[in-house]
Amino acid sequence: MANYFSDNQDLLFHFEKLDLREVVDFLEENYSQSKKFNYAPVNYQDAKENFKRILEITGDIAANYIAPRSPSIDDEGATFKDGKVQYAKGTKESLELLSKAELMGMILPREYGGLNFPTTVYMMATEIISRADASLMNIFGLQDIGKTVAEFGNTAQKQEFLPGFASGEYTGAMALTEPDAGSDLQAVKLTAYQDEKGNWFLRGVKRFITNGNGEVLLVLARTEAGTKDARGLSMFVCYGDKTIKVRRIEHKLGIHGSPTCELQFNDTPAQLVGQRRFGLLKYVMYLMNRARVGIGAQSLGIAQEAYEQALNYAKAREQFGKPIYNLPVVSNMLIDMRVSLEAFRSLFYDTCVWLDRKEMLEQIVEKLKLEKKPVAELNERLKEATKYLNLLTPLAKYFLSEGANKICYDSMQIHGGTGYMHEFGIERLSRDARITNIYEGTSQLQIVAASGGVINDVFNDHFNECEKKEYKGSLINLLSVLKEIREMFNDCLKYIKEKKDPNIQDVASKDLVELYGYIYTGFLLLDEANDDQRKVFTARRYILDALTKARKNAEAIKNELYSDILHADTILI
Repeated sequence: MANYFSDNQDLLFHFEKLDLREVVDFLEENYSQSKKFNYAPVNYQDAKENFKRILEITGDIAANYIAPRSPSIDDEGATFKDGKVQYAKGTKESLELLSKAELMGMILPREYGGLNFPTTVYMMATEIISRADASLMNIFGLQDIGKTVAEFGNTAQKQEFLPGFASGEYTGAMALTEPDAGSDLQAVKLTAYQDEKGNWFLRGVKRFITNGNGEVLLVLARTEAGTKDARGLSMFVCYGDKTIKVRRIEHKLGIHGSPTCELQFNDTPAQLVGQRRFGLLKYVMYLMNRARVGIGAQSLGIAQEAYEQALNYAKAREQFGKPIYNLPVVSNMLIDMRVSLEAFRSLFYDTCVWLDRKEMLEQIVEKLKLEKKPVAELNERLKEATKYLNLLTPLAKYFLSEGANKICYDSMQIHGGTGYMHEFGIERLSRDARITNIYEGTSQLQIVAASGGVINDVFNDHFNECEKKEYKGSLINLLSVLKEIREMFNDCLKYIKEKKDPNIQDVASKDLVELYGYIYTGFLLLDEANDDQRKVFTARRYILDALTKARKNAEAIKNELYSDILHADTILI
């Protein structure tokens, strides 16, 4: 039987090389949890074996039960009738399977029924589920709703909500977006008010809410009358009860199995999560950063399946007396797709590990501060992890979502006319992929989010260390190529800074961010190739291709190719 984990050699490679010892030691309280829970690991090796078993179970369910249902789910879609949202039949069955396998609380604490896994392992499961059915990921991947309650909720809230998430009884939604507050969440107008007893209620409208029919919602609301910015916003948790009216569900291009709802809150009872006024500044930022990482996993899963379908079709489809797989123009496309996939996966799981490290360090530092113990050294590590992650999160979201769309495009091209037909899976994958570089922040907003870290060259010390490493054989030449790309980046950065014009910096940011991404990903692949001969081809192909792209990026910046954008208001009239 097929298995989307154990059959994926590159995913297995990343799992085997995964080093989360420090994170797992922390999550397991140095394995003292094994004294309270007889199924908890007794050491790191035991934990990793458990992760592998769970990922194998996930891979089996995804390949043999979820994937076969995905075409019918796409056809049926979520429906809306008499004010009620209904999942497609296959979606219900898939969620039931995942709940029975106890996979709906992977990152939640054991005391509430969760598996207590690191986010990186959960993201591997999310990639696997996304490959089988991208729309199902939008429900499975909302475990971060429970994780946010676990992180910032009080004891009573954790006891009330987390067991339901872990068992699969509850699905969640993050109700952030409004008709006039999309990317600009500071403009949120939905209000939260208190009665004379201090109870909170919500009133207003939310739009484009993924799984807005969920049983438990996290809601961003304005608590401070008269405010118009982020400082007036707080976070609330509430049930999806009868006081919330689903006005409609959207009819979307893709991810049909995932209902996207418009919600009206009519004096909905709610509970404040954490502190007032920190809704956007702290809690939503935590939630959104995790959600963006989740979309990276979704993009990766879609891209993997698009590649697999293209490969299988190319081997089966004969033209001119031979499989089209043997045509160089086709095989070259397939090679590019595979190399891109492996590069994206390296960037993605590196980002996930940094996310786990950062969250671990935050909790340790907070605990030590409460105990009034020294935190200086750990605080420095936390600052570095935060700085790295603030750049890696938008960088990964940008490269992976754009890359998924390109891989789907090429996969359909390999399929030819048949791929354009509804009966072939690549047609659905292409539609599903299109949302990945839009929601949870468009690609353009990811460029904006990443540009500050790139301008400040936050990986400068890291790159210096990479250049000092000893590499084997032909990898020395690839190191020279990465150094050349880095020189291009430094020249471009110097050029932009000397202009002392923030407008030029803004219009050049896309090319600059891409240059930086080539360098960072290139060093990741170079390290992998240095440790494993099987990765040499991938590193070589990616880095040499990156050099070609980098030259184009650098030329666009230094020749001020986009200088006309500065006068767009007159050009576009």
